[in-house]
Amino acid sequence: MIIGIDLGTTNSLVAYFTEEGPKIIPNRLGKNLTPSVISIDEESQVYVGELAAERMLLYPDSAASVFKRDMGSRRQFKLLDQTFLAEELSSLVLRALKEDAETYLGETVEEAVISVPAYFDDARRRATKRAGELAGLKVERIISEPTAAAIAYGLYQSQEQARFLVFDLGGGTFDVSILELYDTILEVRAVAGDNFLGGEDFTAVLENLFFEKHYKLDRLSLDEKTLRHIHKQAELCKLGFGEKRVSKMSCKIGEEIYELEVDLPKYEEACGELLERIRRPVKRSLADAHIRLSDIDKVVLVGGATKSPVVRRFVSKLFKMIPDTNINPDEAVALGAAIQGAMKERKEAIKEVILTDVCPFTLGTEVVREWENNQYEGGVFCPIIDRNTVIPASRTERLYTVRDNQDKIRINVLQGESRFAANNLSLGELLIDIPAGKAGEESVDVTYTYDINSILEVEVKVISTEIGRASCRERV
Repeated sequence: MIIGIDLGTTNSLVAYFTEEGPKIIPNRLGKNLTPSVISIDEESQVYVGELAAERMLLYPDSAASVFKRDMGSRRQFKLLDQTFLAEELSSLVLRALKEDAETYLGETVEEAVISVPAYFDDARRRATKRAGELAGLKVERIISEPTAAAIAYGLYQSQEQARFLVFDLGGGTFDVSILELYDTILEVRAVAGDNFLGGEDFTAVLENLFFEKHYKLDRLSLDEKTLRHIHKQAELCKLGFGEKRVSKMSCKIGEEIYELEVDLPKYEEACGELLERIRRPVKRSLADAHIRLSDIDKVVLVGGATKSPVVRRFVSKLFKMIPDTNINPDEAVALGAAIQGAMKERKEAIKEVILTDVCPFTLGTEVVREWENNQYEGGVFCPIIDRNTVIPASRTERLYTVRDNQDKIRINVLQGESRFAANNLSLGELLIDIPAGKAGEESVDVTYTYDINSILEVEVKVISTEIGRASCRERV
């Protein structure tokens, strides 16, 4: 059996497919949501989920959370005397979800479809796949969260051609994807997002209001345990707006009680900068898809942060329509991942549908460009696969030497949208040996291949020798 996993910033879920449709698998505590928190004690005992979250309040130095934002980076998280990468911490969450699924289903689970934000780059997707493998799972399919949500909502079962916008605001990341449905094809037209915008930032707004009111409190002088307590109360205060227009947080610091009471309009005003950050990716995705707001037939909300009345009001005003929330926003992605797993297994209960995704970033390399009068400009970005190209995709660019007796060509694998190479993200480098000759006589074919899991492979072939001299499969 293939399970579907939503590896979230704040919470993670696991689901499986039944004859009645996809279902969430409860964890060992009987709850659908497992907090993405890891804690370790002095005896190296690992705690995952709710217990780890509770321990984090008491022993903040032994716990880590919100590490999804650092997937694919070299940042190290120190828990007591041990250090972990984000992918290693994520693997512990995935292992716990795997064990919960095996206990619930009564069978061994070896494979999973794992969702990632649509705007996750190559390094983050590779790190997610490695996390799954460290957890003992075979991960042959990585699915973008908005695409999984679209599947869960059954958009592909509609009889009419339509355009959908999936608005995915989770605990730490934000994605907006525009999908078009026609016949049995569900095509992603454009994606945009912000990997550092989510529910945690809306919680931080309340923390800032708290410290603004109690300005005598020096945030820098407070210990980690106290800061965690304040953050927890701010989170509860934020959730309180789901039921009432006025919410309150109360924190005991030392022997004193510090309180903050906020009404919804004031909170909404304080979130203005975050809401503007949401607006920018929406505009960008519409421009990339070459459509207008009025062309959108349905807006689907995904991610726990979309439960906030501030976010829902903003989305309703922006799109001039009531968004679809028929499925619990916390669960839509995991359910869609489970359906994707069933599609991979070709289960009869699943209607065959063709899903297409796109490359979220432009991919290319650094080149030297020749202008008039033998003038050269270095550090120029040469796109090879453009942003929002339908994947899987493979593109080849031929590059030539620029100096006499040049015997090497350096391929700097870049990701970004700037025409200047230095402004884009370097994913890796290849240094290719070539026969020395006159400028412009030697050349190489650089092939970028972006697969269905949005993982990049780069291959370089020296033309004069017709030999593939190097490939960059694991480094980028």
